[in-house]
Amino acid sequence: MKKIDKGRLFVQENLALFQCPNCQAAFTDVVENTVTCVNQHAFDLSKKGTLYFLNHAVNTEYDDAMLASRRKVLTAGLFDGIVDAVVAALPTTPQTLLDVGTGEGTPFAKLLTQRGNIDTAIAFDISKAGVNLATQLETDAFFAVADLAQLPFATDAFSSVVEFFSPSAYAEFNRVIQPNGMLVKVVPNHFYLRELREMLYPEGSKHHTYDNQQVVDLFMQNYPDTIIQDVTYQWTIPTDLYADLLHMTPLHWGARPEAQAMAEKTPLTSITVDVQLLITTIK
Repeated sequence: MKKIDKGRLFVQENLALFQCPNCQAAFTDVVENTVTCVNQHAFDLSKKGTLYFLNHAVNTEYDDAMLASRRKVLTAGLFDGIVDAVVAALPTTPQTLLDVGTGEGTPFAKLLTQRGNIDTAIAFDISKAGVNLATQLETDAFFAVADLAQLPFATDAFSSVVEFFSPSAYAEFNRVIQPNGMLVKVVPNHFYLRELREMLYPEGSKHHTYDNQQVVDLFMQNYPDTIIQDVTYQWTIPTDLYADLLHMTPLHWGARPEAQAMAEKTPLTSITVDVQLLITTIK
């Protein structure tokens, strides 16, 4: 089945999960490859079977080369321990799942594979390049280009929402997550990629260390009953993927040229993955 046909079938079967981002009205029709709301706002499925919901231009730092490097490194397993923890946190019963800020899609695809494709799954990102790359994965998820602050999804559409290192829009999360639904947010912890930080940035500089306390505090303000779970492990870097590891993260972009050059010439053999899972049930 062609991707556009697969995408159209998904939207037809799950039309109630979506809403128009322009007027917040329900979608009523899928005619050929066009989805239309009651106020006649129309969105066309791409050849890749995705929907583009943005009504404004966006600039992202995540270009094709960076996304390709992320795909290689994440496929090799950098985030596998994180994915394992998120899978364990989610209910085992079939879910209507949303992945917020999916990027090139590998973590979410691995999550769905572990769960045995028992879920109805949607993922979105503001980066069209990331979403296009995500459609290359073998997954039953539907992908869209959308704005976090103006989600094109219906109220109470999802039983669980996950986000790997993505910004949050808590009012929108509260709207689209069902009562007693789950939100799992992954945030970097103090020692996340510490070897790269210490190599690229001098001690005492802004990026030499990382503090996630503001992010955690804001999450806790919105969800006081949050469970915080630490996930920390060492990942052995495949020799042929060290350059990709360097270029997949914004840490490399902001470093001084001499520090970048030194990092290129001094390959690391392992890297620290240190994150926190913020897990809450929506009341």
